[in-house]
Amino acid sequence: MSFAQTDEIQVYDAEIVEPGVVNLMWHQNFTPSGIKEPAFPGAIISDRSYNGVPEFAFGITPWFEQGLYLPVYSVSKGRGSTLDSVKLRELFVRPHAGDHTFFYGVNFEFSYNASYWETRHFTSEIRPIIGLHLHPFDIIVNPILDTDWTGLRNYDFVPAMRLAYNYSPKWTFAAEHYAGYGPLHQFETVNDQYHALWAVVDHTSKFLEIEAGIGFGLTPATDKVTLKLMLSRDLHRPHAPPEAGPNRPGGAS
Repeated sequence: MSFAQTDEIQVYDAEIVEPGVVNLMWHQNFTPSGIKEPAFPGAIISDRSYNGVPEFAFGITPWFEQGLYLPVYSVSKGRGSTLDSVKLRELFVRPHAGDHTFFYGVNFEFSYNASYWETRHFTSEIRPIIGLHLHPFDIIVNPILDTDWTGLRNYDFVPAMRLAYNYSPKWTFAAEHYAGYGPLHQFETVNDQYHALWAVVDHTSKFLEIEAGIGFGLTPATDKVTLKLMLSRDLHRPHAPPEAGPNRPGGAS
């Protein structure tokens, strides 16, 4: 068994944009050495494929962020350029998660897919988020469940984990592990499971946030080498109201 393509290779840390902020994150993945057979009949072949998606995040409240992925796209052997999917997500978190030692949240995603991207047009993700900030280290677990709405027993268990070292406010180095065990009612054998280990670096600047990484497959069902690049920037921030003063409404008199 091999697992279908994914557009987002990321461990969620429960941090969201502030209310009123609109953020764009551009996910890009390239598989220089991948599985040469389709995960299901007619599926995109991952070997030497490139895929990505612009992700728009809208800050609604300190505990809720609305997301839109539009469009998921690929360039692959045999198919060329394709539009693959569109996704909505609702992310609920502990407010100001970065300020707490223990943080948590849950993300819900709802996708409409082309027939060569997933076996069913409608799929969803439930992603719990559990983590610890143990300065300078972070430990984060996302015990993800994927579903194609064919019953609870057919939910796929696809967890992700991250151990990060915050070298400075601008630089973070991390190891990430992504897995796919198969449906809850019967996990795949080890050789048929998905397991990939990643080396990741994050850089934050005034104008752009960057995450780059290289992942190595640990089982025959996993692509041997995958690269990822994520670029993030706020597109809109609400203007702060002017401070009250002696000559402004609400100022001293």
